[in-house]
Amino acid sequence: MPHSNPAKAVMNKNKKEALLQAAKELFGECGYVETTFKKISDKAGVALGLLTHHYGNKEKLFLASGLDVLERFLVRLRAATAEATCGYDGVMRFCKAYLDFSIDKDSNWLVLVRCSPYSDMKTKTDRDIMDSMFSQVHSELERVIAKGVEDGSIVKVDSKSTAQVIISLMVGSNRTRVLTPYAMPTLYEDVLDFISRSIKA
Repeated sequence: MPHSNPAKAVMNKNKKEALLQAAKELFGECGYVETTFKKISDKAGVALGLLTHHYGNKEKLFLASGLDVLERFLVRLRAATAEATCGYDGVMRFCKAYLDFSIDKDSNWLVLVRCSPYSDMKTKTDRDIMDSMFSQVHSELERVIAKGVEDGSIVKVDSKSTAQVIISLMVGSNRTRVLTPYAMPTLYEDVLDFISRSIKA
């Protein structure tokens, strides 16, 4: 009977994590097209063959990178809304957590900004997996908007369409801040003020 080797298992896990971290950084810096398996293995200091063994192809690695960032993003959003005193407070906490995560240097957020989960994903299955994760972001915001309408802290609005408008503001302001040279220093604060004025009862 073969002996298991815990030290080797830990080493392989560490190498797999190093590859994923290198991939997230490179996808964020270089975009999907310019990021190669060789660049990733070089950055991680791991053999190219191990990268293929763990992830198969670049698309699977991109999916793993995007899902890793999205899962941590959802945890941050849900933790923020869990502390809310009312629906309005939940929306504002959600928006602040969204914007803060987008400029957290350790979040690898640029994976989702520089690489499109919609155009860079080649298979419907992979797109569906990513869509499902993104829809959870919308659902969390819809939930706190509906709560705010119900508890009277938010004006009477349709929670689904209002969530889409707010998410659009988040995406647009984030892309303006991280991808363009002309963002005002107070852009994120101004966006939060605008949302507050728009929804507060």
